[in-house]
Amino acid sequence: MSCSVKRVPTTSFEMKYMRFGREGAAPIVILPGLSVQYVTDSAEAVAAAYGKLAADYDLYLFDRRTDVPEKYSIRQMAEDTAQAMQILGLHRAGIFGVSQGGMIAQALAARYPQLVSAMVLGSTACRATAQTQDIICSWIELAKEERRDELMDAFAKAVYSPAFYDRIRSILPAMAQSIKPKELSRFVILASDLQGFDLSDQIDRIVCPVLVIGAGADRIMGPDSAPELAEKLDCDLYIYEGYGHGVYDEAPDYADRLKQFFDLYLKA
Repeated sequence: MSCSVKRVPTTSFEMKYMRFGREGAAPIVILPGLSVQYVTDSAEAVAAAYGKLAADYDLYLFDRRTDVPEKYSIRQMAEDTAQAMQILGLHRAGIFGVSQGGMIAQALAARYPQLVSAMVLGSTACRATAQTQDIICSWIELAKEERRDELMDAFAKAVYSPAFYDRIRSILPAMAQSIKPKELSRFVILASDLQGFDLSDQIDRIVCPVLVIGAGADRIMGPDSAPELAEKLDCDLYIYEGYGHGVYDEAPDYADRLKQFFDLYLKA
């Protein structure tokens, strides 16, 4: 599938994004979760994963800004995303935010409701639990100490199911060795605001249709985070039992579920 990686034309910050799918169709913005390396570096693989959406929609995936400040909050990430969307003319778009990207999506929809037509929130929460903070803290310490192999292994074990982890564990050492020192520093900054994140007081500002998708064995957000979020939003909820946090990469029907939801609201 053809896709292109570009930079948002702004003078205040640099943000890479990739665009693929059916150009000119209704837009969907994908906000990925926290990662050690740039998601846009795996553009072809990402495009392939969302092939079912790409057949009918104009897809944009935004990475975090490249020149991250020393302190960079999730609310600031949402502000940057909103600015990038406005620059690119993306108004009334569908939003799919996963994990930290789902937190950014919530902050974006609460602050800029005019930019969002419908939203899917996957493996995310409206606040960081003690469980979330403990895991993120351990990752930050590994990154600060430049223990790449341990970081990649701990990250994969926490995100994926044991079966999926066993499938990818052989490639983790090579991935770890490709991580640059600047990427570790960037990861620490991006991860840090997760420890105190709480958007509970703004969640009622979200007015678009929302679907929350969670996982019954989510070891990062915890199994109760998705139901709590759906209750606060008074929206539909789907739980994948037997899957962990990375269900979005594992469940074979995940993209079908996304498409079914967006077809209801973006094709009207």
